[in-house]
Amino acid sequence: MGQRKGGIGIALVTGVMLMGVSACGGSASAKASGDDAKVSGKPGASASPAPTKPAGPPMLLDSITPQTGTTVGVAMPISVVFTNPVAAKARAAVEKHMKVSASQPVIGAWHWFSDGTRVDWRPQTYWPSGTKVKVDVDMQGVSNGNGRYGVRNYTHAFTIGDDVRADVSVTGHTMKVTRNGKLLRTLSINAGSAQYPTWNGTMAVIDKQEKVHMTSCSVGISCDKSSPNYYDLTLPWDIHLTQSGTYVHYSTGDPTPGSGSARGSHGCVHLSMPDAKWFYSQIKQGDPVTITGSSRAKAEADNGYADFNLEWDQWLAGSASGKATTAAL
Repeated sequence: MGQRKGGIGIALVTGVMLMGVSACGGSASAKASGDDAKVSGKPGASASPAPTKPAGPPMLLDSITPQTGTTVGVAMPISVVFTNPVAAKARAAVEKHMKVSASQPVIGAWHWFSDGTRVDWRPQTYWPSGTKVKVDVDMQGVSNGNGRYGVRNYTHAFTIGDDVRADVSVTGHTMKVTRNGKLLRTLSINAGSAQYPTWNGTMAVIDKQEKVHMTSCSVGISCDKSSPNYYDLTLPWDIHLTQSGTYVHYSTGDPTPGSGSARGSHGCVHLSMPDAKWFYSQIKQGDPVTITGSSRAKAEADNGYADFNLEWDQWLAGSASGKATTAAL
């Protein structure tokens, strides 16, 4: 099953291009818990106060992720989304006003996506477990290069939790789950079919939901109820990996993954019911799920939180100010 790439719940997709229809389809909200500026589930950073003497229209933020007070995984980026594009000529100045501090030194860099509405900061390698992190986004009076100016400051503080990783082998039909380097379990899985292969690469978990309503029509696979590819299901224990709709979850159409009897999913990774429930209890936002052995390319870096699918030199190519070490916290 899968969901069309159309929203990670916190306006994270502003200015992000559709990567093509993936997988498992869904009409449920693809909520990426991470915006403490929203109200009642809707983006709300636009509630920023107007300046006393505005230099121009306000430059506002849709979101900053992770949410303040959360504990996230080692692959979680800091993601800042603006309501209007930041011009290339203004990005270096904007980056200088977004300060990342940590309880231990970490080398990382900002990277701009798409039309300049989304910029992420990620470490060169994964965050060290236990690191305390704070991002200060001081936008007051800062220009976006397109006639808009920031009107306020934002601060988010979060913690990097245990180093939980899931490594999926499509050809081996297995998922190995580790915590802080120790193997917890090896689970049997089924992945995408030849027609609808699963994305390769590393995807940090966007969010998880106990139930998601998934439909083939919502992702353009099929709206014909007589088609063998048609589905309209509400399925449990869903780990959201890409904005285009990749999940790890249980499927009623594939109750015994790894048995060799399944024809494959529409791009998702299927677990048995007990394994899906167990995996759901272990995983959190920002934990890396790495998939290998599929015939499909790696997910685009802005297809959710797949930032680590870019090599470090590719990441730096999208930065206006280059790599830097976090400030002391």
